[in-house]
Amino acid sequence: MLIPGALCALYLMILLLKAGLALRVLRQPQRDNPRKQSVTIVQPILSGDPALSAVLESNVSNLSGAAFCWLVDEDDGEAQQICRDLRQRYPAVAIDIQLYPQAAEGINPKLFKLEQAWRSVSTEVCLVLDDDSQLAGQDFHDLVASCQPGKIVTGLPHYHAAQDLPSRLLAQFVNDNALMTYLPLLPFSPPLTLNGMCYALHKETLARLGGFAPILHHLTDDLALADLARRHQVAIVQHTATVRVQTSLRDLRHYAQQMHRWNLFATLLLREKSAGIKLIIFLLQGLHPLLLWGILIGMLSGSPAALISGTACLLVRQGTLCWLLRGRGGSHPFLSLLSELLQPLHLLHALCRRSIRWRSRRYRVFSNDRFISR
Repeated sequence: MLIPGALCALYLMILLLKAGLALRVLRQPQRDNPRKQSVTIVQPILSGDPALSAVLESNVSNLSGAAFCWLVDEDDGEAQQICRDLRQRYPAVAIDIQLYPQAAEGINPKLFKLEQAWRSVSTEVCLVLDDDSQLAGQDFHDLVASCQPGKIVTGLPHYHAAQDLPSRLLAQFVNDNALMTYLPLLPFSPPLTLNGMCYALHKETLARLGGFAPILHHLTDDLALADLARRHQVAIVQHTATVRVQTSLRDLRHYAQQMHRWNLFATLLLREKSAGIKLIIFLLQGLHPLLLWGILIGMLSGSPAALISGTACLLVRQGTLCWLLRGRGGSHPFLSLLSELLQPLHLLHALCRRSIRWRSRRYRVFSNDRFISR
């Protein structure tokens, strides 16, 4: 049959194009600053993740030479206790624990703390790191070495999942897509956004941007910071250093909430892009799951040609992902396929439901700079 064969050909063409472009970027040498730079890791911290203490301790014990600035809510007793215990356990490490009241209505709670904290940093470089993210020593030093005045350097996320199905499914989605989302367009254009889980910039560059004050009313801090950087001619540098994120989800409902939040943020990103950029993003990212649905439906139709072409397509797909992700945890065939098939459903959910849950908080989202607590 012509149609199943055409769907498979188009699917593989897009997949191999993205994989080839991502590999091209991965093979390029990173330009490093040979001068050693002092750095403070600034982390807004919120309790609720059972792995919080272990993740924070991993960074403290592995990232030699870094100072830490932990930003904790005044009413978050659990997070405060975790931070105090770690500071007592590692007296040789410079750990500053700062307490903050709740942000006002319509203010991003993460940016609220960052805006008040960054001026107290005494080092050259501020490295903003989420409280569920870890850096290996070499990735940390590579990221800092690439940080130069007038630039924001960001890393690539890689999820390390717990053994439960929801965590593994979420991790598979991220790991299958991170390289082929952040990297393919780099040979042709600057990054569209940055990875808000981890980014580094000079303190003087942050002062040039006006700190985080101009974007306090934006819900998606990474998108807002990227737009702010472009307005001030600050370059975004996508580094290939890996940011390891510890994934721990309670159940499938928690997984659905996380995917819903990410997809809602993606719709906010698309709103601000030109028609041409939207088309490119759809062709590289949005079309793939739809083609995969068409291929599977064709295979289930009972046609031998559709079954053969579809099976070959799925084998090439899995082989490409395993090849690209070698050394990064690989790709589980069933979970990888399921996570891609679910993407259109998650996007539809985000378009229909504009409320998100963020750990213990819930927000009604109207636009990136207009949201209210619920």
